[in-house]
Amino acid sequence: MRLYSKAQLAGLLVLPAFLIVSPADAQSTKQRLTQLEQQLDRMERILENGQEVQTDMLMRLQDLQNENQELRNEVETLQFESNRSADRQRELYIDLDQRLQNIEAGGAGNVASGSTPAANTAALSDRDAYQAAFDHLKQGNYPKAASGFTDFLAAYPGSELRDNAQYWLAETHYVSKEFQLALNGFQLVISQYPASRKIPDAWLKIGYCNYELEKWPAARTALTTLSTQYPESTAARLAKERLTLMDSNGV
Repeated sequence: MRLYSKAQLAGLLVLPAFLIVSPADAQSTKQRLTQLEQQLDRMERILENGQEVQTDMLMRLQDLQNENQELRNEVETLQFESNRSADRQRELYIDLDQRLQNIEAGGAGNVASGSTPAANTAALSDRDAYQAAFDHLKQGNYPKAASGFTDFLAAYPGSELRDNAQYWLAETHYVSKEFQLALNGFQLVISQYPASRKIPDAWLKIGYCNYELEKWPAARTALTTLSTQYPESTAARLAKERLTLMDSNGV
């Protein structure tokens, strides 16, 4: 169907003089012209609205892109804060362990923070040797801490701090991502020191190590054992969180 412009349509009304047009035909033509003009007006409005819609969509797209970038920034910030919080939590936990040891010892044998182990471990008391290795652990010097706890376990077979030393020796391997060595160490805490207050934490780390090694059934067994045997402990709460994560990941 051919479309005419308004000017062309108007021109159609200028009839040659030799044509005879009845009043009815003229009225019909005028009505048709009016209808065409109305259709053109509607089409113009549609085109104008289409441009507005397109502009609105572009603006909305820009807004979504901005929101997406903001969310990415927030995620990166949360990840950074989470990592920093985990490091701080470990520092607080180590500090708490030190304070508990000092209370149990009645404050005896306390070595100032920042001290270093003696060259000959046997020349120190068991608490001094333990504290020296522990200071390295607090400072993040994991190789020296591991060496200090290993020497401690060899030099003081009768010390009441052996369970703690064994736990923290395993921890030095865990934070160094030596998960199999860490797993072996935490298992020794369970098998050799069944009355230790480190047992719940050792079960937690056994679960964590197996998780990192992708030994999913073993990880579940350890975490479930912890949750069942020590339900009121902080370690049990962390175990439940890891089990929930495993469920969500289908492992």
